[in-house]
Amino acid sequence: MNDERDDSAPITCANTNVKRKLSAHVTHLEMSHAPTRVYPVPTRPVTALMAARNIPPEFYSFLYELVGKPCHWYDRRNMDSDELYNLINDPCCEIGVLYADGCPAGFYELDTEHLPGKVEIRYFGLAEDYQGMGLGKWFLATTIKAAWAHKPEKVSIETNTLDHPAALQLYQRMGFSPIAVSDVEIEPWD
Repeated sequence: MNDERDDSAPITCANTNVKRKLSAHVTHLEMSHAPTRVYPVPTRPVTALMAARNIPPEFYSFLYELVGKPCHWYDRRNMDSDELYNLINDPCCEIGVLYADGCPAGFYELDTEHLPGKVEIRYFGLAEDYQGMGLGKWFLATTIKAAWAHKPEKVSIETNTLDHPAALQLYQRMGFSPIAVSDVEIEPWD
């Protein structure tokens, strides 16, 4: 009997369909008063923020991946096209797309379903290529202003440890306060 092991043989697992999960610590935040500070529109790059109406699911999916893939956003990743279309074009959903030098650079999505109680900033983010250019504070302040334009009692947002490392601090500097924490497991965006 030969006890020598062949180190060149591949090592296999019994179940190769098991997907890896990432753990994330979620912080839920709220703001109960509209901020008064105004941030100037950046002059470089040339920016435009446009409301997206009748948004095609393919364009939304492009934005979602552009902004969310590095952070492993998951809720809308594998959604059926018809379901996604109905969700993003619902009257309670408001989407704004940020352009920088004519290119999509980020987006926000507001959920106004729970008015007058609250508006939730469901998604907010900049594509990696546009981070560090001075767009973040202005873009977030403009998003918050759009949320408060609906006259809610409060505005909510959440972030987790897979998001940009400065997200939680930025949200708190802009006036959000943590109200709860939770933990989730997320399938990575490979």
